[in-house]
Amino acid sequence: MEVFSTLVLVCLVAALLAYAWRGKRGVRLPPGPTPLPLLGNLLQVDKRAPFKSFLKLSERYGPVLTMYIGPQRTVVLVGYEVVKEALLDQGDDFSARAPFPFLHRVVRGHGLAISNGEPWRQLRRFTLTTLRDFGMGRRRMEEWIREESKYLMDSMTNTHSAPFDPAPFLSRTVSNVICALVFGRRFEYEDHSFLRLLEIISETLRFTSSPWGQMYNVFPWLMERLPGSHHSTFARVDKLGEFVKERIQEHKATLSSDCPRDYIDCFLIRLNKESDNPETAFNDNNMVATLFNLFLAGTETTSTTLRYALMMLIKNPKIQERVQLEIDTRVLDLLLPHYSVFPKGYATKDITFKGYTIPKGTVILPMLHSVLRDEKQWATPWAFNPGHFLDENDNFKKSPAFMVFSAGKRSCVGESLARMEIFLFLVSMLQHFTFTCPGGPESLDSTPEFSSFASLPHRFKLIATPH
Repeated sequence: MEVFSTLVLVCLVAALLAYAWRGKRGVRLPPGPTPLPLLGNLLQVDKRAPFKSFLKLSERYGPVLTMYIGPQRTVVLVGYEVVKEALLDQGDDFSARAPFPFLHRVVRGHGLAISNGEPWRQLRRFTLTTLRDFGMGRRRMEEWIREESKYLMDSMTNTHSAPFDPAPFLSRTVSNVICALVFGRRFEYEDHSFLRLLEIISETLRFTSSPWGQMYNVFPWLMERLPGSHHSTFARVDKLGEFVKERIQEHKATLSSDCPRDYIDCFLIRLNKESDNPETAFNDNNMVATLFNLFLAGTETTSTTLRYALMMLIKNPKIQERVQLEIDTRVLDLLLPHYSVFPKGYATKDITFKGYTIPKGTVILPMLHSVLRDEKQWATPWAFNPGHFLDENDNFKKSPAFMVFSAGKRSCVGESLARMEIFLFLVSMLQHFTFTCPGGPESLDSTPEFSSFASLPHRFKLIATPH
């Protein structure tokens, strides 16, 4: 009976999809490859690195193209010029966030990351203000990061120049900065609950970036009826929710409205003030979901960037030596790897863009990867080249095409924090250690293991030799 119901549902979706395609014949959609019923253009997309497929297809169809990711119509934007025009010049049209089935299942449609409209505006404004009040981008936060870096240096020193995987070291360090902002405290590196929290965050990001995770986002109604790793992933994420709820209860028991200690306190105070407002976004569900968003975005993305940076320094020992001799503020953009998450927009109305019509209900994919690989913007877009950020006098120069934190109304709320963390942690590590790997620079594979929702490097071991 279950199989029959699933087949009926598949046939119904296929029929609706065919109807939708016929219904859009009078609309001037961006060009793109012909889709198959139900599957759309999935067979033309590299499951481990979709952005490579989109780049290749853009050579034939242009920088604005229509793809069908399963039954979902998607407009892909490729290259700096069209991404900039969408996110900055037409920012109001492209500010909505697309439905994300995995995250929707995890946070039940709540939180900052996937909300739209007034709830999103309230949560984003509050989060930016609160994080800044607690030092994001300021001297106070710099002191927290420098203090945390001491624990990282001690941990690396205790490896005694033996090979180790840097991933757990960096995750613990970066996450403790988020913990200081959100919980008002840091955790010991061997704290069992803390380590389990980090494990869940890492596994969650890995799943969402894997081909199986992509399949869930394309066919959630089907995947819910099939066995697979997504069910165990959801069970683990529920454990993370329990951890967050326990911290919230602890804060409620000791809350002082006159002296907020952290992000949770501030959210609780705002929640209490607006308890009689039916239009408020400040409720328990949004608090738990937004905390999940902050941890996922603030832990794994920054620690992954640091892993890429260490990998590229090991693969380019002369650059590592040069950086150690000349550490200054330009180090940050020189070493930030050109990888980013996939931010998906959504057309909440018909949008006119570059002479085309993007119908309401279309997912919009501004390819940040393509901006960072744009041959019109970068001399050697596929090479590790710090010279991209240096002028003829070896002085640092900014590039508007450096969009690792996205741009416009949906740009990363924690950009200033992430920049400060990456810079200070990298500087501390390079001041104390020289990094190599057991098999030599050539043994490291800098090709991402997965590059869909996020770009994740292969795990590797390195050696930290004290100066």
